[in-house]
Amino acid sequence: MRFLQAILNIDGKAQPLQPNRANTFEEIYVDFQQSEVGVGQGTRYSVFLHPKQDVKVRGLEIQFDLSLSPDTRFFANGYQSWSESRLLKVTDRIPRLRSFARRHMGLYGDEQIKGIPRGRGKLHSWTYTFITRNGDSGKTQKPGSGLLLGSLNERTGFTLFLYDQSSGILTVRKDLDELALSHSFPALDFWVGEGEELSLFDEYFRLAEVAPPTAPPAIGWTSWYNHFTDISEAVLLKNLDSFAVGMDFSPLGYEPFTAIENDPDHVNATLPDGLKSMPPRYFQIDDGWQTAVGDWLSVKPAFPNGMRHITHKIKEKGMEPGLWLAPFVASAKSELMRRHPDWLLKDAKGRPIKVGWNPLWGGWYYALDFYSDGVREYLSGVFHIAMEKWGFELLKLDFLFAVALAPPPGKTRGGVMWEAMEFLRRLVGSRRILACGVPLGACFGQVDYCRIGGDVHLAWQHTMLSFLRHRERVDTLASLRSTLGRWQLNGRAFQNDPDVFILRNENQKLNPDQQQTLLTINALLGNLFFTSDDLREYSAEQKAEFEEALSLRGSRIKRVLELENDVWAIDFVQDNAGWSAFCNLTKAEKNCSLPNGSWAALRPFETLVLKS
Repeated sequence: MRFLQAILNIDGKAQPLQPNRANTFEEIYVDFQQSEVGVGQGTRYSVFLHPKQDVKVRGLEIQFDLSLSPDTRFFANGYQSWSESRLLKVTDRIPRLRSFARRHMGLYGDEQIKGIPRGRGKLHSWTYTFITRNGDSGKTQKPGSGLLLGSLNERTGFTLFLYDQSSGILTVRKDLDELALSHSFPALDFWVGEGEELSLFDEYFRLAEVAPPTAPPAIGWTSWYNHFTDISEAVLLKNLDSFAVGMDFSPLGYEPFTAIENDPDHVNATLPDGLKSMPPRYFQIDDGWQTAVGDWLSVKPAFPNGMRHITHKIKEKGMEPGLWLAPFVASAKSELMRRHPDWLLKDAKGRPIKVGWNPLWGGWYYALDFYSDGVREYLSGVFHIAMEKWGFELLKLDFLFAVALAPPPGKTRGGVMWEAMEFLRRLVGSRRILACGVPLGACFGQVDYCRIGGDVHLAWQHTMLSFLRHRERVDTLASLRSTLGRWQLNGRAFQNDPDVFILRNENQKLNPDQQQTLLTINALLGNLFFTSDDLREYSAEQKAEFEEALSLRGSRIKRVLELENDVWAIDFVQDNAGWSAFCNLTKAEKNCSLPNGSWAALRPFETLVLKS
């Protein structure tokens, strides 16, 4: 990879920059450094802006010559956690949302961001990318090796990596969105490393000063993927009993036990010595408990004894209570909207921003202005009530991307997102955050658990949303692609939440092979293992599948390899023995080469776990 040029565009002037030299202009001084650092041939590039007067930054990018063969793979990390993210051939294209759907869904991803080249052979990735030079799954060089480019500073703005296959140019761009600047600004800071995949990601997060998450891997139950918004105190308590009893058949000793109220270590306090390392169990109440999205202190009448009553019951079962909130949005039918229209985020014309349309919320919903004192005070009160009065220990914070849709002058989208995550981290303190619907770079080191894909669907694919080419769609296949693509973040940036597994028979449309594949991939590549099933209803066969998946958790992943389109191999080590999971995500039968040199036929959607 050879440096070509660096360009800073300020006040309509394109100024060329040279590394490790003085870059002085009439309006600004630019400190542009290039240094060798990290494993292998790692190089760090940093650009620090020092304006001499008020300026408007219209662009900052560095270009490299990087000619790649057509079968080389480029990891396209989507704008936020729901965005389908996968390795693509450099000759592929990233799907665009159909134009007639953009009014309802266009703000979920990067459709609204101008200046991103689109089309075949024009790929882009947010925050980081990984390029494998061998498109044939490691036959031409050391398996699991490649080139990693990763931002070391998403605090001041998102970093975008773009590749144009026709020109062979790779561009690293800072998303500045015509930033009004009057002070020194650490603009662009990224690292390029080449070598073995796992070593590169270890080094990347070390250089980014992102400490490994302290939250342990966990398992749990969530109300959403079975009951959706149709929940009540009675429904939750019934499922609480079922989940507590259902965990009793696992081989890991998840016997029910009584917790000690107000003891910060109550999960382990009453366990026998042999079970002290048991992972926490969460029982999470999802969307549907509030009277309207945005009215977080107003609980539905279906909860006659209040939220504190339910958290007390959850803790009695030895579990940690979790609660879903979408802190930066409000539905059109909420009291918040009626009473505080001044709290809404406005576009450049002063109009409230409609984030999207959700039929479960009664229609349109809007973004809140994070920099409004009223919004911050309100959310501070909501979080205090949820944690201190109601007793929740895990907060699932959703639709977070909305906070950064219209940054104020002097701030970027990424800067707003980072400050919002810092604010949420302060509010939650030592309790746990599960982030969802959020640009991942703003979560590195700031949350405990994070969704790494879109919502799992009750069927393998969502036909309509797939037709619309909606990258943030509810879709099991799309969710699994992102889980397989973002697996390296697990235990480094945060604990990965790959979304739920579904083993039940009723109220779902997955066939047994699809269920088993979803279960296995989630168990291997995630550290949050959730379901919405009634475990007590499992058959003997379903119990056995669940137990086998539990036994896979904690395995050491060596590599994740796409053998051909949507056919994967996950190589891992468990109890000092090597294993491989072969996963067929397609509707066609596939033949896979096994470690012993033989072949195995995979049925459509089937996964086989074999000893190496």
